[in-house]
Amino acid sequence: MDSTFDNRRDAGRRLAQHLQDYAKRGDVIVLALPRGGVPVAYEVARAIGARLDVLVVRKLGVPVQPELAMGAIASGDAFFLDERIVEYAGVAKDELERVIARERIELARREKLYRGSQPPLDVKGRVVIVVDDGMATGATMKAAAMSLRQAHPAKIVAALPVAPLDSEARVEDIVDEFVCVMRPRHYFGVGQFYLDFEQTSDDEVRALLDAARNDG
Repeated sequence: MDSTFDNRRDAGRRLAQHLQDYAKRGDVIVLALPRGGVPVAYEVARAIGARLDVLVVRKLGVPVQPELAMGAIASGDAFFLDERIVEYAGVAKDELERVIARERIELARREKLYRGSQPPLDVKGRVVIVVDDGMATGATMKAAAMSLRQAHPAKIVAALPVAPLDSEARVEDIVDEFVCVMRPRHYFGVGQFYLDFEQTSDDEVRALLDAARNDG
């Protein structure tokens, strides 16, 4: 198997091949984690014939190293904090509170921007496939799953094109199934496994969500 994806949509098509057990079922919903997860999830939803929606999650980055997640927040007031990283990075309480406050504002902005007047899809009693473009610490997926649990889905499936070798163990306490195309031993970051890893824009997110609604 190739060790890289052409882009996020290529990753989505390849991920969908691992999710064929959920194809053409009326009880399956695909939820994308914006922004990068949306092009991946769009291809997954189209391939398996499922409805697509977004679940907005914001990483809580360490102040001096924003790419390192010390936790995450998600729609529905879900909150996950990795105390080990907070302690390792020496993040003070007031620094943490500032990061959380800033990301809550951005989460609300994105909710309004991406969804507009559209209500979230009802996930109660449904199989929910949560899709992102990859995993680093697992904080984002954990926050997403914690948010979903409050809505009582029948099953939560974490679906990723690429993740670290120990990734399943990081989220097995909160998701019911873990599906991943590649779990390489040498892992330095998600972008390492994409030929094109340009940032997904808000306009692209909205365009794909609109296209998915029209497809449905």
